[in-house]
Amino acid sequence: MTDTQTNEVIQAQVAVLGAGPGGYTAAFRAADLGLKTVLIERYPSLGGVCLNVGCIPSKALLHTAAILNEAKEISHMGVSFGAPQIDLEQMRVGKQAVVNKLTGGLAALAKQRKVQLVRGVGQFVSSNRIAVQGKNGTQQVSFDHCIIACGSSAVKIPGFPNEDPRLMDSTDALELADIPARMLVIGGGIIGLEMATVYSALGSQIDIVELQPGLIPGCDRDLVKPLERRLKKQLNRIMLETKVSQISPQKDGLKVSFEGKQAPAQAELYDRVLVAVGRSPNGHKINAAAAGIQVDERGFIPVDQHMRTNVPKIYAIGDVVGNPMLAHKATHEAKVAAEVIAGLPALFDPLTIPSVAYTDPEVAWMGLTETEAQAKGIAYDKGVFPWAASGRALGIGREEGITKLLFDPETKRILGAGIVGVNAGELIGEAVLALEMGADAEDIGLSIHPHPTLCETLGLAAEMAEGSITDLLPPKKR
Repeated sequence: MTDTQTNEVIQAQVAVLGAGPGGYTAAFRAADLGLKTVLIERYPSLGGVCLNVGCIPSKALLHTAAILNEAKEISHMGVSFGAPQIDLEQMRVGKQAVVNKLTGGLAALAKQRKVQLVRGVGQFVSSNRIAVQGKNGTQQVSFDHCIIACGSSAVKIPGFPNEDPRLMDSTDALELADIPARMLVIGGGIIGLEMATVYSALGSQIDIVELQPGLIPGCDRDLVKPLERRLKKQLNRIMLETKVSQISPQKDGLKVSFEGKQAPAQAELYDRVLVAVGRSPNGHKINAAAAGIQVDERGFIPVDQHMRTNVPKIYAIGDVVGNPMLAHKATHEAKVAAEVIAGLPALFDPLTIPSVAYTDPEVAWMGLTETEAQAKGIAYDKGVFPWAASGRALGIGREEGITKLLFDPETKRILGAGIVGVNAGELIGEAVLALEMGADAEDIGLSIHPHPTLCETLGLAAEMAEGSITDLLPPKKR
């Protein structure tokens, strides 16, 4: 990898703007296909939000939270631990070590592939050139093809005291500046609930406020209920159909006023407030107009199945092209863009993109949801296996989970799946593969799963749909 900052114009067959999961994947794939590739990145480390201040560090902290919670809950097996001694500085060091290992690995892979790295903030100046403003001035990158992978940014709510360091976004929360005595999480989606899980385990008293009627909007309610029941035992308060009307900085905290169905009568004082209400695409931050690139009013860049924008030879991938804003979506789009540029017959046409909330318990789903099926009038058969009948779940003391599969009533092919429980995110991959391969209920049920495991709940759910289950009474056929 060459880290470049000179005054000469750099010529690239492929310029990639942004080095997050999508950007570095696109650059590496393009280089592997024999194309001279330049990777433009504003931050010191490769990996973008996900590796540096998102997916990876949050999972390291969530693992720590899970260990803390398990230690508290193992007393039913005759094992008791004392109060944990939390060294916050060492926790930060441990979290950063995980990040450094991954980002360092990416730097090595880029060097091995001879991907040229240009550091700085990149903006288009024409349809074949990007100006990169770095520490030592502006560098020009001229390209034959470009892949935009500029990502997204945390949404800031107008009218809030956004300059106050006690008002945090997810990046701030992952820095672990302290363990606040009282903390409010604005937003009951995946990011908010994951951070609530971490800080609650570390000892903070957590309140959550969510505008919608339920947590994790868009996910089936039966999957969210086990998580919500557990959270209610761990957190101080969950306020649904409620919003924050005002935040006033005080010397001793942030004074928060609420309005809505479950709003407290009086304003509440918090040491810190985390705003986790979503992310906004960065399409308006790259001077796309100079290249003639279409950007919608929200900041998304429309693309086709080949990841092409409206400008020939300019492609876009990842968060900036639309929801869901997930790293695993970006990496697959990245390979498509690089392969199309190299002349290969590639397109982005997945049957599903799985989603996972790495809470405790985890919630994962893919394909058609039951909520969506009901709203659209889509017929389906359903097989649900409760983890209360799973020997493995009982053995680890976590029988609150369920595994649910949806099937086409005519063809019996799988349409969707949802899992709530320990390691649901690790289990959902089987359902994704089943959908992509066109498996039906019998295929899944007849596949011999190891026993006792949590993964066998997928086979048992399929047997529930088929009516062939013996571990429980089969449901009556409709």
